[in-house]
Formats: sequence, C-alpha cells, structure tokens
Amino acid sequence: MNSFSKVFAAFIAVLLLYLYPISAAFDQQDDISELVVLRATTTFVDAVRDKGFVSPTMYTDFMEAIAATGNTFDVQMEHGSKKYVPVYDDPTRPDTFRGSYEVHYDLFYNAQILPVLFPNSAAAKDDPARRYKLRAGDTFAVTVKNTNRTPGTILFDFLNQAISPNEKIFIPYGGVVRNEAD
Repeated sequence: MNSFSKVFAAFIAVLLLYLYPISAAFDQQDDISELVVLRATTTFVDAVRDKGFVSPTMYTDFMEAIAATGNTFDVQMEHGSKKYVPVYDDPTRPDTFRGSYEVHYDLFYNAQILPVLFPNSAAAKDDPARRYKLRAGDTFAVTVKNTNRTPGTILFDFLNQAISPNEKIFIPYGGVVRNEAD
C-alpha cells in the first residue's frame, strides 16, 4: 500500500508541477489571441464605417493582423445597403401611393465584396476602382471565428478526454456607416 501512495503522490506532483502551468499558459495564449483579433476587428470595422469604403490595403492589413496570432480564421463581411421603397396598394398603379416608405436592406457578402477588392486585372493596389464603397446609413459587419484547434483546446481535450468545438475565438462586430466615400 505504501508504494501505491508514493506512485500516486508522484503522479499528482507531475500534474501540479508540469501540466497545470502548461495548461494555464496555453489558455492565456488563447485569451491574448482573442484580444488581438478583437482589437484588429474593431479597428478594421470602425475604419470602414468612418471612411465609407473598404480598400485592398485595409483588408490585407486586417488579415495580416489576425494571422499574427498563429491561428487560422474564417472572416465573413456583410454590407447592408439601405433602400427606401414606396408603399403602394397596387404597385402597378402609381396613384395608389400611400404616402409612406419602407426601409429594406440589400445584403452583400464576401462573394460580392472580395471581387471588387481583388479583381482579375492589373489595377494598382491604391486604384480607387478597387475600393468597395458604402453609403452613410448602410450597415457593415464582420464576423471572425477560428477554424483551427488552439493549443489550449487540444491540451484541455487531452486532459479531460473531451472533444471541444474548434471555434474558441468568435468575434462579431459591426455598425452603421457614418461617412461616404468621395
């Protein structure tokens, strides 16, 4: 029985001396990565909302900032274009106009935004034609989530015999565009 308690004590010592500090360091690394991504996302979205456009340089700088964490990310952009639509009793007859308007949003995503930023042409990176322009009152949002398993998640799953979801870092951020591009 005495040898069993010595083995158990050695096992607990190994856990406390090595595994817990490593686990805490990985969790802290994940927290720092989340803060870096949050800061980069808010800076990017606020710049777009203030300037009224997305440029290739802005997007590339944003992607490089979040890639510096060592994780891989799925970045989804969403642009809501505000439209005012008149309300008619019968849309085929202009004289049935009710005197009011409804607000509708046409939504545009990465599939529509990225071809404007990175067209299949030899246009310079700072060419104004490569800017994705927004109008004041439109909405712009970015959602960032990691696609890889972070070291903290891997160690947590190993120690707990669990399978955690990959998305440990999830940052949604957006708002209303304040200015229009010239």
